[in-house]
Amino acid sequence: MSEQAAEPILVPRLTLSVVVPVYNERATILEILRRVVARPEVDQLVVVDDCSADGTHALLAEEEAEGWPRLRAGLRRELPEIVLLGHEVNRGKGAALCTGFAATTCDVILTQDADLEYDPADYEKLLAPIQDGRADAVYGSRFAGYPRRVLYFWHSLGNKLLTLVSNMLTDLNLTDMETGYKAIRRDFVERMVLRSQRFGIEPEITAKLARLRARIYEVPISYSGRSYAEGKKIGWKDAVSAVWTMLRCALVDDREVDDPLHATLRRMSALDRYNAFLFETIRPMIGQRVLEVGAGTGTMTAFLADRDSVLATDYDAQYVHQLDRRFEQLPNVRVQRLDLEGEMPEGIRDRRFDTIVCLNVLEHVADDRGAIARLAALLEPGGRLVVLVPAHPRLFGTMDEAVGHHRRYGRGEMSRLMNEAGLEVESETYVNATSTAGWYLNGRLLKRRAVPGLQARFADMLVPVYRMERRMGLPFGLSAIAVARRRAEARAA
Repeated sequence: MSEQAAEPILVPRLTLSVVVPVYNERATILEILRRVVARPEVDQLVVVDDCSADGTHALLAEEEAEGWPRLRAGLRRELPEIVLLGHEVNRGKGAALCTGFAATTCDVILTQDADLEYDPADYEKLLAPIQDGRADAVYGSRFAGYPRRVLYFWHSLGNKLLTLVSNMLTDLNLTDMETGYKAIRRDFVERMVLRSQRFGIEPEITAKLARLRARIYEVPISYSGRSYAEGKKIGWKDAVSAVWTMLRCALVDDREVDDPLHATLRRMSALDRYNAFLFETIRPMIGQRVLEVGAGTGTMTAFLADRDSVLATDYDAQYVHQLDRRFEQLPNVRVQRLDLEGEMPEGIRDRRFDTIVCLNVLEHVADDRGAIARLAALLEPGGRLVVLVPAHPRLFGTMDEAVGHHRRYGRGEMSRLMNEAGLEVESETYVNATSTAGWYLNGRLLKRRAVPGLQARFADMLVPVYRMERRMGLPFGLSAIAVARRRAEARAA
């Protein structure tokens, strides 16, 4: 009997929004828009006029009022949705792109300059790596493909130097960071905090994608550059601004300003020595079939990746997406969303684990008693639940409130909750006693909302002290580690 060929898996086509920032492009704007709407990949076109002084906006407004007749002429497809926006004052390319991004509705967002330097015929190549699931963002490289118009040597060298500096700061190996063709998944655009108003937007987008661990691909594109006499606008001042933007993005994570939890997670993930010490402390309790609850950015998941199977979970969909991208090459690591306050999702509730690792999670859960009971039910007989929680209620302050803590745990409180869930407590110990004074100072006295970065890095240097504390068995610490085993006779709830 001949084997039947497997039916191909049909992946729904991703929809595409094209954002066109415009400034003084009256001569070329209708032609480039005509080429854009002619592409079958385009579902939405967002045009943002940045207060042009040459009549561009009046021309576009007239076309819009008449139903875009010059775009419809000769069009062999239905006209996609067109959104025309404008700025009352000139703010720059970055501002125009941000305005356009906010108006998009499709799965993928692609940037398109308003001149004729870039050819929309390349859209299919730009979208392919995203459509087949390989990429989160795709750059069109002017230096990796042909044909391209031969123009200024020094301008080309400047582009390559800017790309080199960007690569050094982001640890990427792009050939063309300044390209005007960037296709990015919508969920990544929504997660970026973009502040650049002018041409610094290009290195800022690249830096933010690198920080988000986006999978970036490059494809060669054709390029017909124009001279300054033909309307080219970027100059040496923009290059200086781009370098400043790259340095700012390398040193500052803009999300930290508005998101204390993100700031704390990012700073803690960078504490390599402390995280290694923490894993060293719990390593003897960890088996081979592990459920990790609250994996965050994957700091502990990386230590667990040598186990037979690891299911890394988090409540935040953005972190789930980041985890999925970070560990996609490891067949023993799976990623799934899990809300401890809801029902156990399919793929988790029917499984049994020999270890559940739950670090810095229960303090975020309103019903921690119910959460522990649900986790206990997922353990196989003899399996262990390993929990790390913030200790000592008197340390509760503004930093706890800012990151969403409901509580800090008193002595023996976690053991009591585990016993109520039918688990047999093996140990409850404290770690990081040295940092309790700093937490009290920042959270209770100075009313800060996030751990200062310099203090966090200093704490990372104190790992030898933390090891000494562990040997001494101090009865207090910034955090408590509780370990409990499911009794052999216990039954799932």
